[in-house]
Amino acid sequence: MPLITETDALARFCAACLDAPYVTVDTEFLRERTYYAQLCLVQLARPGADPGSAALVDTLAEGLSLEPLYDLFRAPGTVKVFHAARQDLEIFATTAGVIPRPFFDTQVAAMVCGYGDQVGYETLARQIARAAIDKSSRFTDWTRRPLSAAQIEYALADVTHLRKIYEVLSKRLAETGRGPWVEEELAVLMDPETYRSDPETAWTRLKTRSTAPKFLGALKELARFREEAAQSRNVPRGRILKDDALLELAANRPRNIDDLGKSRLLLREARRGDIAEGILAAIAAADVLPPGAVP
Repeated sequence: MPLITETDALARFCAACLDAPYVTVDTEFLRERTYYAQLCLVQLARPGADPGSAALVDTLAEGLSLEPLYDLFRAPGTVKVFHAARQDLEIFATTAGVIPRPFFDTQVAAMVCGYGDQVGYETLARQIARAAIDKSSRFTDWTRRPLSAAQIEYALADVTHLRKIYEVLSKRLAETGRGPWVEEELAVLMDPETYRSDPETAWTRLKTRSTAPKFLGALKELARFREEAAQSRNVPRGRILKDDALLELAANRPRNIDDLGKSRLLLREARRGDIAEGILAAIAAADVLPPGAVP
C-alpha cells in the first residue's frame, strides 16, 4: 500500500484509476478547532485485490498538489464511490470548487435497498463484505505524522471493503429498477448550493419556538454576524457565540456593554472587543429591518 506524498505519485495512481469503472473514496479530517474542515488524508481504491489497488494520500505533505485527484473527480468514465458523502463533498466543494461526477453514495443506495436510513459503514461492511471494522482509530488525531499502523489499517478499510459494498448495491439497484430513486437523492449532494454557508440564512439552523418579530429579527442578525465572524476567523461558530447565548441575546436584546455584562450565557471574551461590538451592531441592525426582511 503506497502512502502518497508527492504529486507525481498521485498523478500515476489517479491515471491508473481512469481505466477503472469506479474508484472508492473516503477522507479523514479535523474540524474541532476550525470553521472549515482541515483535510488530513484521502483514501482511494480501484477494483482489484493487489496491494497497489489502494492508496492513502497524505494531503498534509509539503508540496503535494491535489490537482491529479481533482482531474479524477472530473473524469466522466469513472464513478466516484463514497459512503455518507456529504461532509467529504463539502470539503472538496469549499476548498477546490470540485464535486466528483459521476458519483455514488452507498448510504443512499443502502437506504433504497432496504438497509434502513443512514445505515453506518460498519454495518454494511459486516453484512455485505463480511468484514469487521476496527473503530479504535476513528477519533484519533489525523494531523499527526507519522501515521500509526492502526490508523493506516483503519483508513484503508474505509475504501477497500467499500468496493464490495458498491458492487452489490449497484447490482441490486439495477435488478430492482430503483436506480432513479437514488439519483434523486444524489442530485442534492452534487448541487454546489448544498455546501454554501450563507450568513443570510444562518438563523434557520437554530431551534426556537418563538415567533415574535423582534426576537426573530434579532436572531437573524445575530446569526448572520456569528457566521461571518466564524468564517473570517476560521473558528467554530461556538467560539464566537454558542447557540444558547445567541438565543438569550435575541430575547433580551442588550443595548450596550453594560447590558452585555448581564448575560448569563455569553462567553467572557464576547463581552468586549470586536465580538461585543458586532453583537451590539447586529441588534441595532435588527431594529431597522424592513417588515419583509424579518423571518
